[in-house]
Amino acid sequence: MTEPDLNLLIALDALLAEASVAGAARRLHLSASAMSRTLGRLRSVTGDPLLVRAGRNMVMTPYAEAIRERTQRAVSEARAVLHPQLVELDLSTLRQTFTLRANDGFVQAFGAALIAAAAKEAPGVCLCFMPKPEKSAKYLREGLVSLEIGVLGEMGPEIRLQALFRDRFVGVVRKGHPFEDYPTVTAERYVDFAHVVASRRGEKTGPVDQGLAERGLQRKVAAIVPNFSAAIAVARASDLVALVPASFVNIQPQGEAPALYIFELPVKTHIITISQMWHPRSEVDPAHRWLRQLVLRVCRQRVPNG
Repeated sequence: MTEPDLNLLIALDALLAEASVAGAARRLHLSASAMSRTLGRLRSVTGDPLLVRAGRNMVMTPYAEAIRERTQRAVSEARAVLHPQLVELDLSTLRQTFTLRANDGFVQAFGAALIAAAAKEAPGVCLCFMPKPEKSAKYLREGLVSLEIGVLGEMGPEIRLQALFRDRFVGVVRKGHPFEDYPTVTAERYVDFAHVVASRRGEKTGPVDQGLAERGLQRKVAAIVPNFSAAIAVARASDLVALVPASFVNIQPQGEAPALYIFELPVKTHIITISQMWHPRSEVDPAHRWLRQLVLRVCRQRVPNG
C-alpha cells in the first residue's frame, strides 16, 4: 500500500481554512498555480471536489465541511509532535512514580531525605527504590527505571551522566575498640584484627587489599555480609573491623554513629564518584528534570564537600 503524502494534509488545512486557492497559496508561500495543482491532487486522493466555484468565490463541499475541524486538529497534533512545547511543570498536581535503581547503602543514607524532599515539593509523587545487584544499562534502555545511581560502569555511550558527590572509604569499629587507644591506625595494627567485608557477590577482597599487599600484609576476613549496614551492625557488636564509604557512616541515624569509632585507613584507596544516570529519552521531560535536580540537591546538601 502506498503511504499518503502527509504534506497534502498541510495544504488541505490551508485550503479549508481559507476556502480559497489564492488565500491558501499566500498562507503557505506558494504560487497560485502550485496550489491549484495541489488541490487537484487532493481531489484525486479524497475522491471529492472539496472546493467548487460559486460565482467569483469558492465554497466547500459537504465532505470538506465535515472534515474541516478534523483536519485542523490533525495538523495541530502533528506540529505538536514534531515541535513539542514544554509546558511549565505543576508539582502540586504531578502524579507519577519514579523508579530509582540504587544499592542498599545509597537508599539507607539518602532515601529518607529524598522521600521527604519529594513529598514537600510534589505530594503526588512516589519514589520506588529498586535493588541493584549488578551494573547494567538495560534497565534504563528498556524504560524500567527512571534513574540509575552509583559508580559509573560500562553503561554505553548514549547514557547521560551527572556526578552527585565524591566519596572515600573509612574504617569503622565499635566504640571502646582497642583502635581508640592509638593516635593512628597503622597498616600493621589494621591487620591485627579480623574484618567483616560488605560484598553483594560474596567477594573477600576490597579497596584496601592492594595497598596492604604492596606492604606485604594481608587482612583476615572473618565474615562477608551483603551490604554496608550489615557490616556496621556486625562491627558494632564485635571486635571486627568494617570498611564503609564515609558518606554512609557520617549520616547514620542519631544515636547510632556515636556508637562507632571511625578512623582513616592506613593505605590509600581510590576516591569514588557517585553519579546519577538516565536515558536520553528523558532528557527534556520536565518531571524527570525535576527529579534529577531533586536528587542532586539532596545529595549535595548531605555531602556538601562531595
